[in-house]
Amino acid sequence: MDATLLALDAGTTGVSAVLFDADLRPLHRAYREFAQRFPRPGWVEHEAGAILGAVDAVLAEALAHPRARAVAALGLTNQRETVFALERTSGRALGPGIVWQDRRTEARCAELRAAGRGPEVRRRTGLVLDPYFSATKIEWMLANDPALARRARAGEVLFATVDTLLLVHLTGGATWATDPTNAARTLLFDLDARRFEPELCALFGIEPGWLAEVRPSSGDFGATLPARTGGRALPIRGVAGDQQAALFGQGCFEAGTLKATYGTGSFLVLNTGAARRDSGRGLLTTLAVGRAGEVVYALEGSVFVCGALVQWLRDQLGLIARSAEIEPLARSVPDAGGVFVVPAFTGLGAPYWDADARGAILGLTRGSSRAHLARAALEALAFQNAEVIELLRAESGLAVEACLADGGAAENELLMQLQADLAGVRVRRPADLAATARGAAALAGLGIGLWSDPATPAALRDDLREFRPALAPAERAQRLAGWRAAVARVRTRAGEAEA
Repeated sequence: MDATLLALDAGTTGVSAVLFDADLRPLHRAYREFAQRFPRPGWVEHEAGAILGAVDAVLAEALAHPRARAVAALGLTNQRETVFALERTSGRALGPGIVWQDRRTEARCAELRAAGRGPEVRRRTGLVLDPYFSATKIEWMLANDPALARRARAGEVLFATVDTLLLVHLTGGATWATDPTNAARTLLFDLDARRFEPELCALFGIEPGWLAEVRPSSGDFGATLPARTGGRALPIRGVAGDQQAALFGQGCFEAGTLKATYGTGSFLVLNTGAARRDSGRGLLTTLAVGRAGEVVYALEGSVFVCGALVQWLRDQLGLIARSAEIEPLARSVPDAGGVFVVPAFTGLGAPYWDADARGAILGLTRGSSRAHLARAALEALAFQNAEVIELLRAESGLAVEACLADGGAAENELLMQLQADLAGVRVRRPADLAATARGAAALAGLGIGLWSDPATPAALRDDLREFRPALAPAERAQRLAGWRAAVARVRTRAGEAEA
């Protein structure tokens, strides 16, 4: 039986286990949602037990597949920035995890910005001082739980991103590790030195020893406890944060290649290769994985709301009964009729970084309909990404002519065409949109030497559906100007875009 690969993808709202053949084509996909917690406005939490329960369920289902007997390695990918405090002796979580979407530490970030700490933090980490990242979440846990702080100082606690949480669970505590792509999202990791930086840690009252060991993304992360994986110990040979895994899973191995993942949020990552490219206008510098599994640099634009906007229209407004209904509804009108939706539910990400901005629907008239609102929502998703793509071109100096699309919302063909039109790029969409899981499997396959070149699997050479831009540059510029005027109405501070 030909070798297979198993990928575990622990996202923001659910966990998937995907079984792939050696060509990285999916054989079976298991999925379980887990509960979200919103204890106060702007707060978002996860229970470790809920995530790990979903992990166990999807692994059991995937490993029941006949081809799972040939699994050669397991790869992990995960929501980034979310952080848990784990007890070192048992691996159990000592409280809820604070999720990447959580905004409770905005006041602390504002205080650090006012104190002039932003430029130094950006130089070392490539990131901006924003509640999005892990450091101020850890600082908040320590400040608000004196018992936890005492235990941390006694060496009894490790602060874990979700990849580490999964590794501790799957290996029975044998592996307490992370990889560079996750470490780079903590606001504590020096991109050039490739280590947790003591001075950065001290800024947030954290000791480097309270953080996980950093191992190569395609490498040895131990093996699963047989009890966790159907009676077999599976080697874990790939780990990457979800967006970097998607970049790898889309075959974006070279400088100048770009992917956009349309998930709960929208995340655009441009591989810049061995050269670090820094942004002065709101993009993040981060780390990714190159063709041979080596660390490379990347530029990223993080948009906080993508598929979550469609869910809001469905669940809170009752505009549609199922997410798939938004496309035919939006197609029923030729344009949005002057309506703009700015989905700043948890603030604005790139390029504005305005945590206090809030959403708005603008331009309503008596003639505005459900269809206009639906189309304006899809346009908002495309507008947000178009701004980021424009910046990626300008700040990297690289020719960005195409964008590889993945994630659930990429199924929407109107959205894909709007994206091509408003960004002026060719949008290329593979048949299998689970690029994040595919990337984790590819890293694991590379880690066991299944191929010498990760571009070998046939799935990365399959025909792609391509959407070509159809708007004239002048019309594109006019429409983007209208979008920026709408965004200006909800902003509360100048933010990074004018920095």
